[in-house]
Order: sequence, then C-alpha cells, then structure tokens
Amino acid sequence: MEPREEVVRADQLNKTYGSGHTAVRALRGASLVAHRGELVALLGPSGSGKSTLLTALGLLNLPEKGRIALAGQDVVVNGIAHGDLPSLRRSRIGFVFQKSNLIPFLTAQENVRVAFKINGQDGVGELRRSQELLDALGVGERSDHYPEQLSGGEQQRVAIARALAMAPPLILADEPTSALDSHRGREVMDLFKRVAHEHGAAIIVVTHDQRTLDLFDTVFEMEDGILAPARSAA
Repeated sequence: MEPREEVVRADQLNKTYGSGHTAVRALRGASLVAHRGELVALLGPSGSGKSTLLTALGLLNLPEKGRIALAGQDVVVNGIAHGDLPSLRRSRIGFVFQKSNLIPFLTAQENVRVAFKINGQDGVGELRRSQELLDALGVGERSDHYPEQLSGGEQQRVAIARALAMAPPLILADEPTSALDSHRGREVMDLFKRVAHEHGAAIIVVTHDQRTLDLFDTVFEMEDGILAPARSAA
C-alpha cells in the first residue's frame, strides 16, 4: 500500500494569550497530520483550543512555538513565516465558517466567482467552473439566487463551492453545521466526506455534533489546549 500524501502537518504547536497570572495557554504541544482524501474531526468543549488550532493551520493566527508544514514544506517555524502566507492561504487553503458569510448583494454563482477574482482569474472558464461546482453540490438551479433567497443548507453548499473554487488541498471548517437542524447538518457532513474522497482534499472540521462522527475518517479530541492522539472514527 502506497503511503498517503500529507497535506498538512503540525508539530508541537504552542499558543498563549495574555501574560502573567491572566495568561491562557490555548495550545499545548498540539500535533496533527491530515492526508489527501481524509475527513478529520476536531472535538472538544468550548475554550479547549479547537478554533485556535484551526486558525493556526489556516495560517491566520501563528503559534509562538512549533512547526506547520504544507505538502512537506515548512511554512511556519516557531512563529516565523517561511514563504508568502497570504498567497498560500489563497491558493492552498479553503475556509468554511459557522455562518456561510456569503456576500448578500451577489448571487450564488457570483459568490463562488469571488474566489477566482481574488486570485486574478475571472474569464469564461471561471464562470463555467463556478456553475459546475454549484451543480456538483446540488444547488446549480439556484445559481442566480441571492443568499436571502436560499435556505441555510443551500447557503452552506454555496460556501463550500466557494471554498473549492481554487481546488485547495486543505479545507478548514469551523462549526459549519451549528446553525442547521440535524438532517441538514448531516447532509453537509456527508457532502464534506464526498468532497474529501472525490476531490482528494484534506478537510478538518471543528464540530460539537457527536451524531455525525461515523462519517469521519479520523477524530481528534482537545481539552485545555492538549490534542489527544488520533483515533479512527467509529
């Protein structure tokens, strides 16, 4: 069996907010590896460090200590960036948040095309690709609708399409189903699993929803900034 391709590796990440007696250690030696085609869950109570870890992996909130590598190349070592982090975020990482964060005055298709425009691409090919992504995610017939005309689940599907626009190898999702009912929430997690397996992306999801853990390939648990060893999802 060939070794799986690493998308992101975090080694011994440490992050502290504040100083002195008010200091909060959000990450304490957190280590994680995610591979292509893998759907990963980050579990833990509020304040355990999950979102801090996710923003560190997304190169938005760098740890003071530790190493982050993308595709085997160091990009952050002990708080120092190695490379153009904004460019890496645009080309290598897709983000899906608790709220869809769609631009309200743009249609579904235009919201997806924003990702291309940010990267200086907005031709006929990008228009076609935007529609193909919406079709693949089951909202193609709603491409000319504005966010307020879409259900919560449809909005998240558009947000996922936008995250996929540049075909990033890594997608980070922070509580993407918290505003959805259990049925819609499971639909979105099913969609993430399909995207990971069919598109070969590594997808890391912060979630509190224990009911969808059977869909994940790997589960990590956080408590007080400490990331427990990974276990295979049931």
